[in-house]
Amino acid sequence: MPDIPADAPNPPPAPPDDGTTRHGVPRPSTWSLLRPLVLRLHFYAGLFVAPFILVAAVTGLLYVWTPQLEQAVYAHELRVPVGAEPLPLHQQIAAARAAAPDAVAHAVRPGGSPEETTRVLFDTGELAESTRLAVFVDPYTGEVRGTLDSYGSSGALPVRGWIDLLHRELHLGDAGRLYSELAASWLWLVAAGGVAMWVTRRRRRRVRGLLVPEPRARGSRRTLSFHGTIGLWAFVGLLLVSATGLTWSQYAGENVTSIRSALSWQTPAVSAEIPADSPGPVGVDVGVDRALAAARAAGLEGPVEVILPAGGDTGYTISELDRSWPTRFDSVAVDPSTGQITDTVRFADFPLMAKLARWGIDAHMGLLFGVPNQLVLTALALGLATVIALGYRMWWRRRPAARPGIAPVWRALPWHLRGAVVVVFAGLGLLMPLLGASLLLFVAGDLLLTRRGGGQAASTGVPRA
Repeated sequence: MPDIPADAPNPPPAPPDDGTTRHGVPRPSTWSLLRPLVLRLHFYAGLFVAPFILVAAVTGLLYVWTPQLEQAVYAHELRVPVGAEPLPLHQQIAAARAAAPDAVAHAVRPGGSPEETTRVLFDTGELAESTRLAVFVDPYTGEVRGTLDSYGSSGALPVRGWIDLLHRELHLGDAGRLYSELAASWLWLVAAGGVAMWVTRRRRRRVRGLLVPEPRARGSRRTLSFHGTIGLWAFVGLLLVSATGLTWSQYAGENVTSIRSALSWQTPAVSAEIPADSPGPVGVDVGVDRALAAARAAGLEGPVEVILPAGGDTGYTISELDRSWPTRFDSVAVDPSTGQITDTVRFADFPLMAKLARWGIDAHMGLLFGVPNQLVLTALALGLATVIALGYRMWWRRRPAARPGIAPVWRALPWHLRGAVVVVFAGLGLLMPLLGASLLLFVAGDLLLTRRGGGQAASTGVPRA
């Protein structure tokens, strides 16, 4: 470094950063630079992905009320007059086996209340994946009340199973699952972008302007006020529905499972394997009644499922089924030769993330808080449908106008914001592949429109930034 003379004048101090450029022009905030890009993506997602989100909302609304629908449609199979004393469980299973002699008994679900039937589940080898034959038995008389297909761990009967598959895949198999994954992948992003724009648009007004629409306004302003306020009220619920919906998805769901496994966030399960040092004689079975009694003595309450031993080296697995609040999801394994419990998993001992996943999924299905949960999901689905309808209305009224496309908006960003946006969306695309693929399609389509429109996205009707 060269020597500086001792009598050299000191350089003038740097002017304080007052938030303006050297010409006195206010420096734009990060949000003001990003807002046109967020608006553009919000518009494209709303225009092209909203139909998928709307279908998911409508079919989800149907699913929410399927527990009551099942009780009405299958009243004969599900309910019986209350008798004096229920038969031993092994006699009820024997009655069910007589009605399905060629099937293998897999599990039994005793009624959770005195008027409920006992459900015995069979593997037939002919039903679809995750589907078993359910035989319904009167616990007081042993009469078989009927047989129905039972789908999944929730034991969905045909009506609920049909609506479940409609919501999940539109009855189109793996190809149909792409629709629900696309909807779940974009829902949270569209909602977050919309809320950010609404809040910053109204930040200088009172809180009332954020939370309450303007019924006296006219035209687009009135539509936007309802669109924004309803979206803001629904925001937290939409995030929960989107996040939990992704856990069932085909591609993002696999990534979520991998992350949970890497971080040890999986749901623990009991081991039904009989310990090698078991003192019980080989081939001896104390019976399902004693196994259930051992589970009850260990604190398992309410409705349970008893999975029967699948072979000589496995025992009974008894699990609680109550997914309401407070959640009862304990499970035990019972040695069939001794009737002793060999393994126990308590819901209270679940890792926090496993508990949150359980609660989130149950809330998504409308089970966590019963009818109040169903009412909230109903309001959420109706609110989402309304927001989508209002969004299309705004687009229709503004459709002749041409607005700046993604390319001009992108060129207006400083390099550090471009890099941040690329990194964020690359990460999201890796976690949610359908989000990344559809985002690339939106960008490519917008660039074509911009090129044809001479720097403007031709006749898209995107709202002003």
